[in-house]
Amino acid sequence: MRAIPIGLLLLVLAACSEPPQKEIDEARSAIEAAQAAGAETYAPEEYAGATATLQKARASVDERDYRQALSYAIDARQRAIEASRLVPEARARSKAAADDELKKTADSVAHLDSVLRAAHDAGVPAQELRASRGTLAAARGTLQEARTTLDARKYAEANALLHGVRENVDAAAKRTASISQHAKGKRRSL
Repeated sequence: MRAIPIGLLLLVLAACSEPPQKEIDEARSAIEAAQAAGAETYAPEEYAGATATLQKARASVDERDYRQALSYAIDARQRAIEASRLVPEARARSKAAADDELKKTADSVAHLDSVLRAAHDAGVPAQELRASRGTLAAARGTLQEARTTLDARKYAEANALLHGVRENVDAAAKRTASISQHAKGKRRSL
């Protein structure tokens, strides 16, 4: 009966007497697969955890602490698998958010365009509308770039492009409407 525990102990000690290269390679492969799936963008915390843990495994090998290296390599592989698992749902959420923000921003751009036309028709001098027209032109350019980025399935990048654009456009529309109202008031008093 004692031969079994001693044999098991010898097996464990033998397994830890050399670097866990197979496990490190498996972790590296899992990390590469996670990266290819988009984990750097859509599961960044899990991906970073996997890469950091793999580095710890390599450092443990350098220190000849093979047992710790094995533990880190297994953990790195699991973290990379988890990162890969999270990508599809996170990508879908990012796509939905980008599609929604694109639509809202396009609606705001159309509104600013109509407010600018109304201000022009109300006789507001062109120089007073220059800033809002610049905002409109920039927003149209960003919308086009965001559409191209969405078509390329770079949803997180599209979200980043659109960040704050709608707010700027809405502020320009409010400013322009105020200028237009002021111009109408001046004409009535004349």
